[in-house]
Amino acid sequence: MKIRNSNHSDWGRIIEIYNEAIETGYSTADTSPVTVESKANWLSEHNDENYPIYVEESERKIKGWCSISPYRSGRMALRHTAEISYYVAREYLRQGVASRLIDYAIKDAENLGIRTLFGVLLDTNEVSIKLLEKFGFKKWGHMPDIADFDGIECGHIYMGKRIN
Repeated sequence: MKIRNSNHSDWGRIIEIYNEAIETGYSTADTSPVTVESKANWLSEHNDENYPIYVEESERKIKGWCSISPYRSGRMALRHTAEISYYVAREYLRQGVASRLIDYAIKDAENLGIRTLFGVLLDTNEVSIKLLEKFGFKKWGHMPDIADFDGIECGHIYMGKRIN
């Protein structure tokens, strides 16, 4: 298994994995599948120098990905703060992929000039909440009942971690 920075040729697989999370439900606030074209701006704002998307691959198959995204881009006082997101292909769930990607991202954050990482999770996503807690993230905020899935509401939890 190898973790590396993604490149343009990985975008299709990144979106495929993300769409699995949409299909499964309650892993993202998106409710309909997305395309590389619809996410092109988001994908292209990620780069190796500041905001990478890491992928874990084995035998040339991407198992999962983790992104470091800008927080309120353009506001210089927030330039050392970033959002972490991660998704794992269905067939590789519960095999440590997300843990390895998060660990890699935390270790690389200092090299990127990131001092604070946070994740935004649906408050029903207990697996991801526990996973981030394992890496020292703490609950920093809660926005109750802001996401609506066809009449079923849930909130957003902000989990944060200061990078040494």
